[in-house]
Amino acid sequence: MSAHSKGRILVVDDDAALGAMIADILRDHGHSVTVVERARDAMSVLELGETDALITDLRMPEMGGLELIDWASKHDPRVVMIAITGFGNLETAIKAIRAGAFDYLSKPFEPEALVLAVDKALGEKALRAELQTLRSALVPQKDGIVARSATMQEILGVVSRVAKTPVSVLITGPSGVGKELIARALHARSERASGPFVAVNCAAIPAELLEAELFGVKKGAYTDAKSDRPGMFREAQGGTIFLDEIGDLPLAMQPKLLRVLQEREVRALGGSASIPVDVRVVAATKLDLRDAVKQGAFREDLFYRLAVVEIGIPALRERPDDIVPMAEVALQRACARAKRPLKTLSGAAVRRLMEHSWPGNVRELENAIERAVALSQSDVIVPEDLPATLATAPAQDFLRHALDRGWTLDELSRAYLARVLERTGGNKKQAATILGIDRRTIQRWLGEKEDDERTSKA
Repeated sequence: MSAHSKGRILVVDDDAALGAMIADILRDHGHSVTVVERARDAMSVLELGETDALITDLRMPEMGGLELIDWASKHDPRVVMIAITGFGNLETAIKAIRAGAFDYLSKPFEPEALVLAVDKALGEKALRAELQTLRSALVPQKDGIVARSATMQEILGVVSRVAKTPVSVLITGPSGVGKELIARALHARSERASGPFVAVNCAAIPAELLEAELFGVKKGAYTDAKSDRPGMFREAQGGTIFLDEIGDLPLAMQPKLLRVLQEREVRALGGSASIPVDVRVVAATKLDLRDAVKQGAFREDLFYRLAVVEIGIPALRERPDDIVPMAEVALQRACARAKRPLKTLSGAAVRRLMEHSWPGNVRELENAIERAVALSQSDVIVPEDLPATLATAPAQDFLRHALDRGWTLDELSRAYLARVLERTGGNKKQAATILGIDRRTIQRWLGEKEDDERTSKA
């Protein structure tokens, strides 16, 4: 929902004059407004299910605003709520937010601040509805992959086509993007799916032990070899072996792996005979192997043996359409592991997720959601539940953030306008002065109907 969307607003205030003033301000901005003076009357209106946003005073006779907010959040979670009080302090604000309010305003407030709060609240409502629709339609691939972006859809298409063939596959991409998930998908969609999937982290095994781990060892081959071991290639017989971090494979081991790929047989360390193996090889690396080949750190012939088909997985920041679906799936899994009721993401939390550059990619996203589930004190994840590292980029990083996200000049201008409007509390006249443009230009950027001359001067 855009910032100028109109909604059905319920105002609750025992001060009839203030309630009427709030109604006049919001009606001037195109909203439909109902005003009542008692919380009990508000409950009757809310039960009709036709309210988008609730604005309530906190101090009222008979039944206070906090109690009304708490009731409304349970009765109809679709309604977004704004608390207003003349006795504002941080403790009261926290109580209102914890009771279910989206925002908080202290009297006296400027009309622009009220309008901005309502616009944000309606945007939050629209985002919640979109998330609910997404959650209802979100069915992860059977191999656990979530792919909403066109890029990932294309990658999964390649996976499905290649899976049916016996060729070796090299998966590339930065750490944490889910390269092993793609490898498992290749296995699961292949004719070898009933066979084993054996994962080997080439960077985690000491170089002096790697040959024995991969190809096996005969008893007595070295001091600690007290029994025969088959090795991971033979363990993967009839299935798939996944060689993760293949770029870290020691140079001395590379010709031995190349021979296995060429001859389709392994010889255990200390053994005298080679044993045939029927294994699909999938490798992965965060390194640029072509550059490693040029530098002499990786054999060119081994590279081409491994990269018959190469699948590149982009960083998460390069496929923003996947962020929210992945967060939703991570949220479902984290709640299930913690044995807690399924939580939802607030609109503000979603915006925080979308603004982050995700240097740790999918792994960082999953960790952030896991933390939020552990710390959240309500059924809604708010920005405060997320790691502090996800805070909006500081001003000096704004251009770098825009560059990383590949924003157009128009998108950059609108984002900067949003920052300025936030700084001015939604006051377009002040924002226009700061930006060196007229107010009507701001209205055009926001897609709003331009004020007439009399209103513009108000």
